[in-house]
Amino acid sequence: MQQSINKVVIVGGGTAGWLTAGVLAARYQSNQDGVEVTLIESPDVATIGVGEGTWPSMRSTLQAIGVSEADFFQQCDASFKQGSCFRGWRDGSNETYYHPFSLPQGYSELNLAPFWQAQSEQINFADAVSQQSRVCELGLAPKQAGTPEFAFIQNYGYHLDAGKFAAFLARHCTKQLGVKHIQDHVVDVIADDDDYIQHIRTKKHGDLAGDLFVDCTGFNALLIGQHYQIPTNSIRGILFNDRALAVQVPYQSSDAPIASATQATAHQAGWIWDIGLPSRRGIGAVYASDFMSDAEAEASLMTYLNAFVDDNSLKQLKPRLIKFEPAHRTKFWHKNCVAIGLSGGFVEPLEASALVMVEFAAKMVADQLPANRDVMTVTAKQFNQKFLYRWDRIVEFLKLHYVLSQRQDSEYWRAHRQTETIPETLQESLRLWRHQAPWHLDTPYIDELFPAASYQYILYGMGFKTAVDTRSTRHHASNQALAQRLFSENAKRTQQLTSGLPDNRALIRHITQSVGTVN
Repeated sequence: MQQSINKVVIVGGGTAGWLTAGVLAARYQSNQDGVEVTLIESPDVATIGVGEGTWPSMRSTLQAIGVSEADFFQQCDASFKQGSCFRGWRDGSNETYYHPFSLPQGYSELNLAPFWQAQSEQINFADAVSQQSRVCELGLAPKQAGTPEFAFIQNYGYHLDAGKFAAFLARHCTKQLGVKHIQDHVVDVIADDDDYIQHIRTKKHGDLAGDLFVDCTGFNALLIGQHYQIPTNSIRGILFNDRALAVQVPYQSSDAPIASATQATAHQAGWIWDIGLPSRRGIGAVYASDFMSDAEAEASLMTYLNAFVDDNSLKQLKPRLIKFEPAHRTKFWHKNCVAIGLSGGFVEPLEASALVMVEFAAKMVADQLPANRDVMTVTAKQFNQKFLYRWDRIVEFLKLHYVLSQRQDSEYWRAHRQTETIPETLQESLRLWRHQAPWHLDTPYIDELFPAASYQYILYGMGFKTAVDTRSTRHHASNQALAQRLFSENAKRTQQLTSGLPDNRALIRHITQSVGTVN
């Protein structure tokens, strides 16, 4: 008989490990379904732990594992994230555009992009089709005090403290979901005659057996990389960034506004993230070492900080250098080992794809947890196909931000536009979008990471032009009335929301004050 899959061992903690543990344990209760989830992590290995941004999918993930959103806000120093604001990407000036999380008005009824182009000189695309860009610009929250947990008026994800989030998940998983937690060092990986991992050998707890092993050991990739030697696919020739300098900056006052979107400001060889948490701002310069030295990157970061940090405080800030190789595994699931998180891959922080890939991977493992090893080979094949496709979409979508730039101030930006650095499928899409706006058929799968709306927000925010096909004039004319109604409804709704929503800090304060003191 084939060996049943009853024991899942997650190697590595951090956000990836504990999110995976939570998703699995919430789905399979060990006392009812017979699936035991154990997480082992080294007490001495620090996680990357910089400020994190999530997608709206995190709301359903947290709800599914049974946490309180109010507790999450209080214990994880969390704030609302409603999208990203890009500054200086288009031509190097101070121009801005938004990629909001909410879909365009009437998205299921009509593609508004062709109709907006006639008024593109009067109003930007995001403002014309969405209320959220103005909500973000004014620092407003995505809902009101009376809106239930995880519900929304404007779609939202979160900004959070990664270290606090991992600790929060660990408490919940061990106390509420029955996850077994072991703190110890893994000293060896023992495989059986078929090269499946039989157990991992630890320094203090001896051998830990399992049926499925999840590698959440970050860039160390202890199982998928060091043991199985599964290679990575470098995408440095497409996306050049490989380093970041990160700092934590306190607010000048306790009631300072909290930004409702991730701020992404371009510089000569990369960009600077600026994430607002209730207690501080997490700021970092992402850059490519082939185009900028560490010293130059630090100077660029300090120039950014100098706009709102006084000289004495600036001298106290010590940026933390983070090096990474933009790459992902050629396989993520091999034998009875699946890599989730940084062990599976990482390209760069743009558009916060890291945590959503953890969510999607953990959910797919939970949804298709194989009954035995024979089924596991099929599950692994499907998992690898799905995640290779998803990594390709992430790489192309992030590359789109750089390809559309008109900046001429450095070799970095010019190199991003060279044909040999652009994936062929993205080149084909750009040729298509010159003549028709992105729409549903451009994203053929129901579980696509990025809907057509996301491509529209980036394309038209960056000044991309789509020619109106004269052969479709009659079709467009028949929808003119609907388009104008949707534009009017959006403008009216924008006015209502901007006058009725609380600001970000006010709602966060209301939420955190509604729960008791953390033990």
